[in-house]
Amino acid sequence: MNSNSPDTIPKLANEVTQATRVRNFLIAIAAIALTIALSLGLRSETNSVSLASLEKQSTPLAVALSNGKPSLMEFYADWCTSCQAMAGDIGLLEKQYGDKVNFVMLNVDNTKWLPEVLKYQVDGIPHFVFLAGDGAEIAQAIGKQPRAIMANNIEALVGGGSLPFAQPSGQVSKFAAPVTPTGSNDDPRLHGSQVVN
Repeated sequence: MNSNSPDTIPKLANEVTQATRVRNFLIAIAAIALTIALSLGLRSETNSVSLASLEKQSTPLAVALSNGKPSLMEFYADWCTSCQAMAGDIGLLEKQYGDKVNFVMLNVDNTKWLPEVLKYQVDGIPHFVFLAGDGAEIAQAIGKQPRAIMANNIEALVGGGSLPFAQPSGQVSKFAAPVTPTGSNDDPRLHGSQVVN
């Protein structure tokens, strides 16, 4: 049979048409899948918690200090990448514990909070201060904290126990230094060298 026979051309045309349909179908499926993936990706991105939204929904400091509930105060800044990275976890913790604990957000770039920055000796962010229901400082934690660690601290705060993963406030060393030197070689400025008289 000759390749130019009248039967060959319609068969080839039919095969090309079927191949084109399969290709178009696969392209359509890929486009739909890509559209769904992008849609879900954008939706999850817009649902992420921002520092600004946390600040808007946070308990005002004056209310937190007077309503009898324990408080978690976070000192943060919009430019702080660790603060941004923790925003989602803080949002989830607020949803979980918001009925038991005040969540207070204080932006260190706002000079209005300078007295609190000085009072709690904030020198790094994020800086978390845990307060009892009467407003007394219990403990502090500085830097990025895993959500599980924060949850354990909040559970202890609600339960009135010591916080397992935070530095208790007011803790001092048990070392008792002598008040006066006991001998001529005890002067710390000498760094152990002998005094020649």
